[in-house]
Amino acid sequence: MSAVLDDMDSRPGSTTSLLRTVIGLYLRDAGGWMSAKDIVTLMEALGTSGTVARTALGRLRKKDVVLQESRNGIPGFTLTEGATTMLARGDRRIYNPRSMSASDSWCLVSFSIPETEREKRHQLRRRLHWIGCGTVAAGLWICPDSLRDEVEEILADLELRDMATIFVTETPLVGGNLREAAAKWWDLDVIASLHSDFIQEQAAAVPSRTDGSVDATAAAFATYVRCIDRWRIIPYLDPGLPQAFLPEDWPGAEGTALFARIVAAYEEPSQAFVRSTLGVTVS
Repeated sequence: MSAVLDDMDSRPGSTTSLLRTVIGLYLRDAGGWMSAKDIVTLMEALGTSGTVARTALGRLRKKDVVLQESRNGIPGFTLTEGATTMLARGDRRIYNPRSMSASDSWCLVSFSIPETEREKRHQLRRRLHWIGCGTVAAGLWICPDSLRDEVEEILADLELRDMATIFVTETPLVGGNLREAAAKWWDLDVIASLHSDFIQEQAAAVPSRTDGSVDATAAAFATYVRCIDRWRIIPYLDPGLPQAFLPEDWPGAEGTALFARIVAAYEEPSQAFVRSTLGVTVS
């Protein structure tokens, strides 16, 4: 379970979070294994010392994100099965942020869990929150129907499927207006702040060259990794609500557009830096 939650448990900007981002971006495309020395070299390009990077590797190993594995006598790391699943889910979220239309269906999750299972109840609420579900009532949660498979995975993982009922519905009918309801179900102020902070922090990363090109340097690598690291929890918490549910000054579209511009400019130069630095094949 820890690997599934690692996307949210590692604070963006921390050494452990940056390491997890580097591993997510490059270890899989490097054949699924990377030497400890190469990982440390990449972390040093982010301004992290070798000692601190190795400590962070130990943390990810304890959280079942990576496994130690030597190849040809060289110490290195591979991903656990749970981390591989987590990263694949993260790819879908990070690079394809959700955006509901007014006609899209909703998923309602109703559950009643006895006090004897209160720890599982706590975990269920926590995990539903971290995939972007809103709270209508203590035992009734709401999310876009596109998240139904993830809800099913969480219920199955916690062995709570028999205690929950899932409904698929059209737009809920509320007593007031939809924006007021959404503000009660989700903490939209927090999500808006995440977008606004990302915009403020990352706006300077947009290339100044008229053609938008970026050189394959350590600086480009660092810019790209830090951008992904800052962005990656936003598509989890932001359910991509229809416009009718959102405040008029919602910053989500601006944040998403900025992220797309940075990826377009820095993804390939960052990959090229990794190839030239480590001599590995990164597609």
